[in-house]
Amino acid sequence: MPLQLQRHGISRTGCAIISVHLHRWPPVLLAIKAFIAPVIVACAMFMESVDANVIVTALPEMARAFGRDPVTLKIAVTSYVLGLGVFIPVCGWLADRFGARSVFRTAIGIFVVGSLLCAASTSLATFTVARFIQGVGGAMMVPVGRIIIFRVVERSDYVRAMNYLSVPAMLGPAAGPLLGGFITTYLHWRLIFFINIPVGILGIWLTNKYIKNTREPHPGPLDWAGFILSAGGASLFLLGLSLTDGELVTVTTATVMTLFGAAMLGVYVLYARRVERPLLDLRFFRVPTFQASVLGGSLFRIGLGAVPFLLPLVLQEGLGMSAFKSGLITCASAFGGMFMRTLAATVLRRWGFRTVLMYNAAFSGIAIAACGAFFPGTPTWLIWVIVLLGGFFPALQFTSLNSMTYAEIESRDVGRATSLGSVVQQISLGLGVTVAGIVLSITRALHGHGALQWSDFWPAFVVVGLCSVASISVTRRLAANAGDEIVRGKREVTTKAS
Repeated sequence: MPLQLQRHGISRTGCAIISVHLHRWPPVLLAIKAFIAPVIVACAMFMESVDANVIVTALPEMARAFGRDPVTLKIAVTSYVLGLGVFIPVCGWLADRFGARSVFRTAIGIFVVGSLLCAASTSLATFTVARFIQGVGGAMMVPVGRIIIFRVVERSDYVRAMNYLSVPAMLGPAAGPLLGGFITTYLHWRLIFFINIPVGILGIWLTNKYIKNTREPHPGPLDWAGFILSAGGASLFLLGLSLTDGELVTVTTATVMTLFGAAMLGVYVLYARRVERPLLDLRFFRVPTFQASVLGGSLFRIGLGAVPFLLPLVLQEGLGMSAFKSGLITCASAFGGMFMRTLAATVLRRWGFRTVLMYNAAFSGIAIAACGAFFPGTPTWLIWVIVLLGGFFPALQFTSLNSMTYAEIESRDVGRATSLGSVVQQISLGLGVTVAGIVLSITRALHGHGALQWSDFWPAFVVVGLCSVASISVTRRLAANAGDEIVRGKREVTTKAS
């Protein structure tokens, strides 16, 4: 190295000084300098992941503060998921048009503003709007963050960088309920949203300092017509369903919203067939593995989306637990998911996608439905074990579905396929919350209960559990060896076939 520096006009003394300073740098600091962008993106994603899970534990207390029924707050959860879902397809275009750094720091800013509005909300209506704004910020943070990683990290370090991004997905669901339960029980639920402020400000500063504003020279025109039809249709349809209880708007208004949203989605289906490159290309559903992963997975994710909403309600409103004790139990689902992820590759390699997706959907449905069996006096350890299993089996299903999504997708189409799959995934999660809330309201009305009772919850858990089981009707159409190249490798698949 000194000889190379001398050739560039640096003295022997200068070379010695530089060499000494380089050798004095701790390995940890060198690693941080090499992976500063992935760390920044991972922190932003952790903030979004925690926020998505922290609110559900505080829902009963927030409902009392707003003077609303706890079930009505499903609209706040749904609006956040909608903000995530409908804006994901345009993130890639925005990053190419205005630069990944500009869009990423703007996304963090929007998320922080949404957090402040949530903390300042005095009604459910304003809180719902604030949650939607948060969702918009979160929608841009995750995919644009992945774009940044892809563009700034060397290919040889890409796997390590992506491992950093897997940490928020694992820790967020565990930290969120614990943090939300503690703050709600011992402080005040509004303080939940102030957690994002210092993290967001630090993220914006680090983004400006360490991330380059990369962009594509000619991203091309955005399919605005497709965006308006798909985003508007999905929003009206899902919000209309969430408002059918008549708490915020009349039942007639909610019905009109739902029907109009469904009509817009129908028009988009016809529109997408005539456009060469629509915003959401529905032709990917012709690919068997993609169809099973996204359409079959959407049925499964209805149950997956409902559990984080139902579980804190049954523990707090049905069994009378505090928000903190509820959070201590709810986080068991995340720990079950973490453990299963260490076994997922082995399980898939042993039995294959089709078998795992079929049988595990049944196990997941049973585990979800079992949460409806809680009654006053149920031992806490038994509740914890059931909740643990309620995270264990769904995590295997979720990992399998996500792994199989791109099994038959060409590399050039991965971006567009990701947009379609992400939108359907988020809408399915929101639909799960909506379905659970509707069933819960109907059951309580039939029982004649003014306030929620523990006996009102089991039909909702059974219904969303059956939705997970219903995904078998789609996944059973897969070929026996579907996706084997992903988990077993081409050589093993070829040997097995011969």
